[in-house]
Amino acid sequence: MPTSITNSTSRYGWAAIVLHWLIAAIFIGQFALGFVMVRLTSQRTAFELIQLHKSFGFLLLGLIILRIAWRLGNAVPTLPRSVGPFERRAAPLAHLALYAFQIALPLSGWALVSVSMLEIPSMPFNLFVMPNLPLGESDAAESFWAAAHWYLAYAGIALVTLHVAAALRHHFWLRDSVLRRMITPSSDRDME
Repeated sequence: MPTSITNSTSRYGWAAIVLHWLIAAIFIGQFALGFVMVRLTSQRTAFELIQLHKSFGFLLLGLIILRIAWRLGNAVPTLPRSVGPFERRAAPLAHLALYAFQIALPLSGWALVSVSMLEIPSMPFNLFVMPNLPLGESDAAESFWAAAHWYLAYAGIALVTLHVAAALRHHFWLRDSVLRRMITPSSDRDME
């Protein structure tokens, strides 16, 4: 039974699964990279890591937009019967919050580099120069966007931690299919 790229009513397809785990890895990696790069004493290494952080931030922004478009164009698998009424209402809100943070965080980083008085160009993976957002440069704006980016990062990682805890609760405590359906793709038989 071949696996499907699209979602079924019971499982996610390959496209959603790959995007989910790729975005998760980059999002968590970005948090770790950001945490390390601002604590380095070597300015050269910090500069290189900041450029890498910006590159992955732009990649994350593109992937999350693609993920949202894919989700809007595909069926969302139904939740198993073990999921109660509160969770059925909370799950879509939690996913919406995750998407919002995953868009807001790279946008706040882009705003931060756009208003920076240092005027260092962003070159994602050294492939091209990413234009700045049309925002005025100032120390005050840079301070604002630096704080916004920091708070969004910590709030985002807290939200991801809750998401992971919920998935593990479903898998190990409730023993339902919530986590498995994001690991094992849908098959052609699921589509019938």
